[in-house]
Amino acid sequence: MFQLRIYTLRSPDALQQYATVHWARHLATFETFGVTTHGVWTERTGAAHRLVALIRYPPGDDPQQLAQRIMRSPEFAADMAGFDVADIVDVETKFLEATQFSPIH
Repeated sequence: MFQLRIYTLRSPDALQQYATVHWARHLATFETFGVTTHGVWTERTGAAHRLVALIRYPPGDDPQQLAQRIMRSPEFAADMAGFDVADIVDVETKFLEATQFSPIH
């Protein structure tokens, strides 16, 4: 199961720090739990400061339970060390299923 995750950050500085330091650390943490990161992008449109990530959960795992397990892990805590989570003002998630002809499965 794929998931599109859209984080809205409070400021351009918060987006920069979250993207280059903390989300970059998530790559190894997610891999430890079998989660694949297919891409991470930043969006700076007007007053919006967003990080967009496309991840894939392992087949057979419940994505919500696995996400909670990851977020309670010491690895995730280490990923987020030094970041004020209050700078994340919104998180939007969308579960996606690949079509038969999608180049990503």
